[in-house]
Amino acid sequence: MIIIDLMDQKIFHGVIRPMDLAQTLAGQFHRGHLRVKIFGDQNRAIVQIATGNRPSMGGHTDLSVIIQKIEDGVAVQVGQQNYLGVAASLGASAFAIFRNPLNLLGRINDISADVQSLMLTSEVWRKIEEIASAYQSTTELSDRLRRLVCDFCNTPNPPGESHCVGCGAPLGDVQPLTCRRCGFVVRKNERTCPNCANSLSF
Repeated sequence: MIIIDLMDQKIFHGVIRPMDLAQTLAGQFHRGHLRVKIFGDQNRAIVQIATGNRPSMGGHTDLSVIIQKIEDGVAVQVGQQNYLGVAASLGASAFAIFRNPLNLLGRINDISADVQSLMLTSEVWRKIEEIASAYQSTTELSDRLRRLVCDFCNTPNPPGESHCVGCGAPLGDVQPLTCRRCGFVVRKNERTCPNCANSLSF
């Protein structure tokens, strides 16, 4: 059973698929003291990035990424990283160095691994954004999802139209927008993104 404390989410619109992103993440992070496991299928993938049960250097940490297929893209959620093992390892290093400064030489690899582990969440998000960019997927709403349906006559309109091509009614209130931070679709009158709480300004 996998329990994930979800913390942050971004939506990428484009041709990217969950398993493509999951396998590319595995290729990036299955190295050094980190191990990666992938669960799921073409519609939903879970990537677990963690140190081994007995890491050769540094403390234990783990992080989970859920990648869910949505219409015209993927939703990516990164769980809260487990820092307890890293904190314990750093504490042991500090205590050993306090007792004898020469112990620093024997703990350099542990400290280096712990510092890398502390930056794991931000590094994962950076890689996710790089991979999405390589697939030409962005947090901007795709043209296909921007089709505007007139409230008055139900005619679909191309993006950017100010008036309905069917009846001439104004379309300003139905123009879709996305949060610049996470890609969530928001309404024009919203001031805060309901997904990531980012302040919106249009």
